[in-house]
Amino acid sequence: MKAFHELLSDSAAAHGHLCAGQVVGVRMAMLGCRLIGLDDPTRREQIKKLIVYVEMDRCTADAVAHVTGVKLGRRSLKFMDYGIMAATFVNLETGKAFRVLSTEEARDLASVYAPDIAGKVPQQLAAYQRMPDSVLFKVQSVHVKLDPCDMPGPTRRKIVCSRCGQVIRDRREVYLDNRPICKPCSEACYFSHAREVTWPAMNWSPGERNSSEEETQSDRPIERSPC
Repeated sequence: MKAFHELLSDSAAAHGHLCAGQVVGVRMAMLGCRLIGLDDPTRREQIKKLIVYVEMDRCTADAVAHVTGVKLGRRSLKFMDYGIMAATFVNLETGKAFRVLSTEEARDLASVYAPDIAGKVPQQLAAYQRMPDSVLFKVQSVHVKLDPCDMPGPTRRKIVCSRCGQVIRDRREVYLDNRPICKPCSEACYFSHAREVTWPAMNWSPGERNSSEEETQSDRPIERSPC
């Protein structure tokens, strides 16, 4: 694995800025990988052994993903919307799993580890780079039950929603009256009032240059009548 400061610089560049969350995330990923026995998780032979669960949608999550190389599209990155500054690192080969949590005490100790730095944010940024892991983090040995449909690789299972006909992959359906439905057809969905629309330049494709695209780009989508 690269040195901490090189990883931090690369991660901050990919994320868009350097912040305390980036420091915490880089160190969290380095510690998590070390605990499960991976020294360079971005290498092909190691990336296939790794799944990471992140529990926050903050800067820290980007840093964890950057250092480990896990991705949603590879199904090696799992987002658990807990609102907690924590990540769990799983070695698929050995079954070892450790949950690494950022401590609230670390924030209060910033002035102790960086007394020479003025300003709350710069002080945290410096202090989090100086603190030992034992101050910055708590670690839990955990068991993660992995369903085959959660694993990286090809789709394990497909089923058709009994309401809208949409294909649902990897056991993400729910059941109502013993019939499978997709979550958008249930109440467990993040959006509502869905209406199918047409949109400007809807016949455009990357292989063709549509001369009318620029002219219609500013047009509003057109809603279709409800079924």
